[in-house]
Amino acid sequence: MRETPIFVPLGDNTTRVFSLDAHTRACRLAEKAGLECRERPEQNRTAILANLAYAWDPVWLRVLSDKPGSVLTLRDQPVLAHVEKDADAAAEAILAGKVPESLELVDAETAEIGYDELRKKERPFVLPLFVDSTEQVERAAYDASYKGVTDALTLYLWRKPAFYLTRWAAEAGLSPNAVTAIGAVLMVLAFWLFWIGDYWLGILSGFIFMVLDTVDGKLARCTGTSSKWGEAFDHGIDLIHPPFWWWAWAHGLTPYGRPLEPVYETMLLAVIVIGYIGQRIIEGLFIYYFKMHIHVWRPVDSWFRLITARRNPNMVLLVGALLLGRPDVGFELVALWTLLSLIFHTVRLAQAKARIYQGRPVVSWLA
Repeated sequence: MRETPIFVPLGDNTTRVFSLDAHTRACRLAEKAGLECRERPEQNRTAILANLAYAWDPVWLRVLSDKPGSVLTLRDQPVLAHVEKDADAAAEAILAGKVPESLELVDAETAEIGYDELRKKERPFVLPLFVDSTEQVERAAYDASYKGVTDALTLYLWRKPAFYLTRWAAEAGLSPNAVTAIGAVLMVLAFWLFWIGDYWLGILSGFIFMVLDTVDGKLARCTGTSSKWGEAFDHGIDLIHPPFWWWAWAHGLTPYGRPLEPVYETMLLAVIVIGYIGQRIIEGLFIYYFKMHIHVWRPVDSWFRLITARRNPNMVLLVGALLLGRPDVGFELVALWTLLSLIFHTVRLAQAKARIYQGRPVVSWLA
């Protein structure tokens, strides 16, 4: 079994990224990658040496951990090196701006690495780190933490405002869990406002919650403060609350003045809730059978994820109908779209299973 390398930051760089100095942030990212941060190389220990004159995507730690005897370079300058021997000599070379001898070069400007966990494939960033480059580095780190396959609102509408909120949260010293907790309060408030038919205020509360739902995860990844509890807290809220919102929306139709016939309303709500649960089950089955998300199988699946019947696209339907004064029609549209999305994902799961039976591989188009 290969020995896990230690992580050793080299140099002194006071430039702050998301309010963290280079040394602190590098060690946090390394620890989240499962590496022990040490102040200097240790005899007879393999080590990943990090030049603090540069900022880099944490995915490079995974790449270098799997490539002992390699060095990541940017314009012929050493950035990260995984050394198995003579770590002290290699550290001296890196601090002098020289590439340690006998190491395999990995060029940051030509390498292409897949982000399986973030459902995208692109070249991880490496950038010089100095005071004037802080915003560029923060933008690169923020973009690197973004999922490549998600809904259209998250990907396009509030990507930029969420970046500034993430920076502000870091400067204010807020933890990702604190942001999640604030969002949870707004999520409950939106439920209540929908319930009493005060849809516009509910949408405002829900909109802020949805933006914060982006901020908490990005803040955790950019500052190296993610935790199992935080992920469970965030994903648990994301998973559970949507059906309650739709139930509240249906209930609010009566005080709003657009009630639906009770049996019909119950049928629509059943379609929405069962369809939502069904899609989640299909996603889980796809991961179980094929070890990847259903949304990254083929380009059409990634495209459909932009608009599939999840919370954010459903809210677009509800807001559009509310603009016309017909929240009842919006509720009907959500039920219809949920049913169509369920059919689409059911067919895609069946098609993937059929490929396996035919002896053909099911591989992500991002691989």
